[in-house]
Amino acid sequence: MTTPALIVNDPWLKPFEEAITGRLERAKKKEIELLSDNCKSLSDFANGYIFFGLHKTKNAWIMREWAPNATHICLVGSFSNWEEKVEYVFEQKDTYWELTLPLNKLKHKDLYKLSVYWNKGQGERIPAWAQRVVQDEETKIFSAQVWDEKPYKWNLPDFARRPFACNL
Repeated sequence: MTTPALIVNDPWLKPFEEAITGRLERAKKKEIELLSDNCKSLSDFANGYIFFGLHKTKNAWIMREWAPNATHICLVGSFSNWEEKVEYVFEQKDTYWELTLPLNKLKHKDLYKLSVYWNKGQGERIPAWAQRVVQDEETKIFSAQVWDEKPYKWNLPDFARRPFACNL
């Protein structure tokens, strides 16, 4: 590998060239790993939460999860007495898993996890794109939580946030 521009531009970094080069190579490999067919850039990857996770629409709850090695996924939680039920089984799509539920199947503060099966194994997992996770005070076990509160309504209709000023 050629000497990184970072080191060429700053000779004080020359003694650390091997470590810096190794880290840059690992970062590039990780970027390639993260950028699958669905993600064209790191920005696309970072915005995965817009598509994946639990989302409420006007007509249904939609949950999507990226689990490439899964063979079966079922949503379990307080709404199902933590039991697997046919109505909560995900459908495998091209590169992800998806579940669509009627609005009355989940409510604010319900706890949930994914029961994930793979070759020769099974386990409960917190969804990768869970937007809220809570810990049980007694068992110390974490679970994802449905958060469906109404958006905050501003009391001051003409409220305008002041622009951020950095005085360095």
